[in-house]
Amino acid sequence: MEDPDYTPPDDMWKLTVNPLDAPDKPEDFTVVFEKGIPTKLITNGKTVTGSLELFLESNAIARRHGVGRIDIVENRFIGLKSRGCYETPGLTILRSAHIDLEGLTLDREVRALRDQFVTFNYAKILYNGLYFSPEREFLEESIIASQKNVNGQVRCRVYKGSFSVLGRSSDTEKLYDASESSMDEIGAFEPSDTTGFISVQAIRLKKYGAAKAEKGERL
Repeated sequence: MEDPDYTPPDDMWKLTVNPLDAPDKPEDFTVVFEKGIPTKLITNGKTVTGSLELFLESNAIARRHGVGRIDIVENRFIGLKSRGCYETPGLTILRSAHIDLEGLTLDREVRALRDQFVTFNYAKILYNGLYFSPEREFLEESIIASQKNVNGQVRCRVYKGSFSVLGRSSDTEKLYDASESSMDEIGAFEPSDTTGFISVQAIRLKKYGAAKAEKGERL
């Protein structure tokens, strides 16, 4: 396994079935989130609540469909590279659903700051074994704050090792406005309002283009 070009043998994977041997019929389910935390999972006519029960059910769904296998080359804290093969079936589908819901409910600037600074550094801290540290506590508070509006549900599908989102909705968060996003309906947003914005944004680019032309360089 130290050879990064060596394909892991199938019997090495202990939690998930080979995607090629997974059921030929996809399985659909819905995950409900409150403040970024999965609180309900609806599948096969039953509803599961409770953190442990929900995790076990999501794990079972992902395992039987071969979802959650990871084979990567990573960088250790001490500077060496190593090859790692992991199985995270339940968390893979819960995380994927969560990220999708954030696209609907989370303010873009909050999400950008979280992803550019908080997420990266929080992951590095955990990977390097520094969970019991003041920086971890600081970043965790930021993560909790970012999730207060991540409320809603995500309809999901797993099939032959893949995860996909069928749809998402939120009863409490209204950042998405169908009328404003529509190409066929005139809502509160007026496309003509962008004229001044585009002109201002173009000032810098025009100067950049002129400088390139003066040097005889192509854009």
